[in-house]
Amino acid sequence: MELANIEKLIEKYENAETSLQEEQMLKEYFLQKDIPDHLFEYKALFHYFNDSSTEHFTKPITLKSKKAYWKWMSVAAVALLLIGIYSINIFDKPSDTERQEAEFALLETKKAFQLISQNLNKGENVAFAGLQEFEKAQNKIFKTNK
Repeated sequence: MELANIEKLIEKYENAETSLQEEQMLKEYFLQKDIPDHLFEYKALFHYFNDSSTEHFTKPITLKSKKAYWKWMSVAAVALLLIGIYSINIFDKPSDTERQEAEFALLETKKAFQLISQNLNKGENVAFAGLQEFEKAQNKIFKTNK
């Protein structure tokens, strides 16, 4: 094959424009022994492709099963869940005094919120009245009668 043709094919190969037949022609050319010095770097590339196509992985692959591990993990999780629920029911029952204190705190909180609500309503009325006074003063300054 002519050197000019090979250089054109290499240019097409570098631009990813070659067909499979053209790439096969390049492989055959670079598997020869007589290659010009300026194309010597491509010889290693095409030799690599040729050599790697003949390699095979022969080591056996062993897969480890994790099913038994997950079964025991689920059993342990269920056991911990049951122990947690049982301990909450036994140890977390409030006494009568704790229950009375909680109810008293609830009533005091309701009273505080009611007092806040009443004061906010008063403030709203005051703010509305202040706004009306501002509008009256504004009308006097700009002499607009509405």
